[in-house]
Amino acid sequence: MTAVVTRSEHDLLGERDIPADAYWGIHCLRATENFPITGTPISAHPHLIDALAAVKEATALANEELGLLAPEKAAAIVAACREIRDGRLHDQFVVDVIQGGAGTSTNMNANEVVANRALELLGYAKGEYGHLHPNEDVNLGQSTNDVYPTAVKVATVFAVHGLLKAMATLQDSFGRKAVEFRDVLKMGRTQLQDAVPMTLGQEFSTYAVMLGEDRSRLAEAAELVHEINLGATAIGTGLNAPAGYAESARRHLAEITGLPLVTAANLVEATQDCGAFVQMSGVLKRIAVKLSKSCNDLRLLSSGPRAGLGEINLPPVQAGSSIMPGKVNPVIPEVVNQVAFEVIGNDVTITMAAEAGQLQLNAFEPIILHSLSESITHLRTACLTLAERCVDGITANAEVLRANVENSIGLVTALNPHIGYTAATDIAKEALVTGRGVAELVQEKGLLSAETLAYLLHPETVAGSRQALIQ
Repeated sequence: MTAVVTRSEHDLLGERDIPADAYWGIHCLRATENFPITGTPISAHPHLIDALAAVKEATALANEELGLLAPEKAAAIVAACREIRDGRLHDQFVVDVIQGGAGTSTNMNANEVVANRALELLGYAKGEYGHLHPNEDVNLGQSTNDVYPTAVKVATVFAVHGLLKAMATLQDSFGRKAVEFRDVLKMGRTQLQDAVPMTLGQEFSTYAVMLGEDRSRLAEAAELVHEINLGATAIGTGLNAPAGYAESARRHLAEITGLPLVTAANLVEATQDCGAFVQMSGVLKRIAVKLSKSCNDLRLLSSGPRAGLGEINLPPVQAGSSIMPGKVNPVIPEVVNQVAFEVIGNDVTITMAAEAGQLQLNAFEPIILHSLSESITHLRTACLTLAERCVDGITANAEVLRANVENSIGLVTALNPHIGYTAATDIAKEALVTGRGVAELVQEKGLLSAETLAYLLHPETVAGSRQALIQ
């Protein structure tokens, strides 16, 4: 059996052996032992890893600019951070996504990985911290309490950019269907009862409009997340950070990320306040609720296909049953519904975590980050999946839809202005008793001509795009 090659590292609790090839160190080792909570490492959130590397790169440049960090050390740290932002060493970020310590374990994981890769670039072995130290050099002028919230905000903004694009894709899918179905007549419903005629295009256009509105709200919420507290250090007083450090670090981070980042006006407030995350989560919940409602509609409209509404057909993507041959289920809307349930639950978690902070720091930002990231990432993939695997392939059962209109008692509401309330009521009663169609009875009684009735039931008339004038 081959012996495991190790190196020895020490901290305030003593010495521990670390695998020689690991870029993480003793602080990270203790964190993995202390927090075996989910089995999911922080590397599952790549936006966070990239953001941490960007913060460490920006602070190294700021420290060099202020004469606090030797140019060769700064160059090595910057090079290591750029490798991480290029996707390397993400597997070395191993601490659990849910952890105590307000994110200290995540920050130390980043410090150790950056330091050990920088040491290699300088020609030293991992763990030779006398030449470049995780705390004294990589974490110079910083605290977890400003590094971690800043990285979370940068990561959130980039994740939101991806969600906005996915929502636009789904909005376009619904928009195309709205155009395709603009001449397809159907019965609108309120409280699951027949209401008045409309077009299927109008129905689908509402889903597109809702997504457009939510994209605007999400972009607005993202603006609040551009305010950072880098330079605040432990509680916002800037202890151990020299004059000019906060602005220099912010400027470099803005250049690295391409984001219009601003330093909070009050760093003490910014270090303890999680209001921007609560706002973001609330918008994500709004998106989830409305997206789930749209999926409920798709499932209901496609129900059957013969014993339900059967007004539209969702594209079949897999067999629906292990016992019922020929059954196909609306699995894509169903999975999106479940993502929505998760996002709504995450909002409760974020709310409680933001509320539970005390005094000058919120210790629960790790669960806020994890919940936000899951909500944003899963909503993004849900939108793309719904667009590509469902909405793009939806077809309309036009004849079923029109027959529903002609046979629905609700049709009398549309005809009421032209035949009068009393006559409309009589038609409705007779249709209910006999089971005959409203349109058929109206023509039979000579209340409207076939031509006039056809005009009133034309999709353009029903959709309100032309005024119905009866001679």
